[in-house]
Amino acid sequence: MDRTDMMHVMYDKKGPAVAKRFAARGFEAVYCPTKDEALQTALSYIPADHVVSWGGSASIDDIGLRPYVLAHYAVIDRDRAKTPEERVELMRRALLCDTFLMGTNAAVEDGQLINIDGNGNRVAALSYGPKQVLVIVGMNKVCPTVESAMARARSTAAPININRFAGSDTPCYKTGMCAHCATTNSVCAQLLRTRICRPAGRIKVILVGENLGY
Repeated sequence: MDRTDMMHVMYDKKGPAVAKRFAARGFEAVYCPTKDEALQTALSYIPADHVVSWGGSASIDDIGLRPYVLAHYAVIDRDRAKTPEERVELMRRALLCDTFLMGTNAAVEDGQLINIDGNGNRVAALSYGPKQVLVIVGMNKVCPTVESAMARARSTAAPININRFAGSDTPCYKTGMCAHCATTNSVCAQLLRTRICRPAGRIKVILVGENLGY
């Protein structure tokens, strides 16, 4: 892949520095210039006997991680549920899986993660439960400050993600813009800022020098 365009040049300069800042906060962090390298790095973290699950994420699909895991690992897959009740139960079971996969709504240059959630299962797994969490982060999601990262989560990620759920009646579904609503089906029910990884190394952050997810 040609990485001489200015976007990729910037990512390749910035990515390793951001990874070091995550590492200074206890995360295991690495920068991978390409999707293929990110996939191989992610797989190197997952033992063959691990049970794997995930939160809603386009980034894990973008690098080919979820399709590979579905074919090669024991998984807890809520999309296989036959009823809403079974889906909820699978989401609960995922909180005690061995490896949990996810993207992030935004990251901060100083090494923090910002995530916003409707049901809360994704941020719950990030905080506590699974033995390890792999976070796939496209460099397009890295923001200079906490404030800009939170703005990205609310004003960019949330309005796009709500459109994955047909028939929603939230203001951002109708207008494409955040209205700081308090509707019952808001995808912004939970807002998590992950400043430090504890225990150290439990959360693996794989920064990818591509635009991934939303």
